[in-house]
Amino acid sequence: MRRPDTASLATVSQPFIEDWLSALRRCCAKAEMAGFLDRSGLGAIHDQPGARVTLDQIVRLYKIAAVETGDEMTGLWSRPIRHRALQHLLATVRESGSLPSALHRFSTFWNLLLDDFQFELHTGVAQIDLVLLPLGDGPVQRFGHMLILKLAHGLLSWLAGHEVPVRAVHFAFERPGFAQDYSVIFPAPVHFGASASGLSFDPAQLSPPQARSSAEMDAFLARAPRDWIFTSYHEHSQSLRVRAFLFRSDWVGCSLSDAAQALGMSRRTLTRRMEEDGTSFQAIKDALRRDIAIRDLREGRKSIEEISQDVGFSSAANFHRAFRRWTGSTPRSYRSGADPSNM
Repeated sequence: MRRPDTASLATVSQPFIEDWLSALRRCCAKAEMAGFLDRSGLGAIHDQPGARVTLDQIVRLYKIAAVETGDEMTGLWSRPIRHRALQHLLATVRESGSLPSALHRFSTFWNLLLDDFQFELHTGVAQIDLVLLPLGDGPVQRFGHMLILKLAHGLLSWLAGHEVPVRAVHFAFERPGFAQDYSVIFPAPVHFGASASGLSFDPAQLSPPQARSSAEMDAFLARAPRDWIFTSYHEHSQSLRVRAFLFRSDWVGCSLSDAAQALGMSRRTLTRRMEEDGTSFQAIKDALRRDIAIRDLREGRKSIEEISQDVGFSSAANFHRAFRRWTGSTPRSYRSGADPSNM
């Protein structure tokens, strides 16, 4: 059986999606919202601050909400984005002769639809900036800013046929407590407290676009938002490269020295770089154990005792305590919220 890649195991914190959940609550009835959460697998854990949310759950909730609310941006902007809007966006950008031209088409498209923000594209010899500017004094929707900027990056990456490098990401809100979650999404340093949200690119790294067929466009849309949000996250930071190495290895027995040797640097250098990412080797290892456990709990094919042994615990009781420390919840709560299609 082929092992999944590290992206399929990654999780983000519950607060990372809370802005999105709040937006959804405003555009649907309470019972309808409860149905969205249950069908996406979030019903048992969505209101627990320490809970971890899988990328599959985010994709599943988006697919459900986009159809049920009739809004392809799922309540994140003041005006609903009607059905087939993203199809028209893809059809527009795939005709671009260059990636800067695709960014121009992207910004023009959204400026026809958004009432409370507009995009500006600043094109220079050394840098290209796509900037999202507010048209009023309304609050910043953090998940909405993340999603629309990542859509721009995802479309460029789809056109180029590889994950397009990003020089920097800026957000017009203060650094949140879940700031590390953004490294799962963006392949660049992420800065907070900026005057406006936006992406910066090096023009020299924007390769010519590939020709994309209608069938490829349909496939991209059918998988939405997976292909535009989760392009190739495991290379985004040093800590995520360590995680990818651990996942490919006998990670339970791997040491810091093993990781440093595999990544071609000294223990001291690797430790310093992980500290720059705000983490440590043990924290990365624990996060991988947590996410493997969450995946196996949700798939429902193994007992809790088997999962505890697989992720390196001598007893189910020790695993239970560690899982509560990691997520604020019990292993059983993740099992009870599993996707019925996997049971």
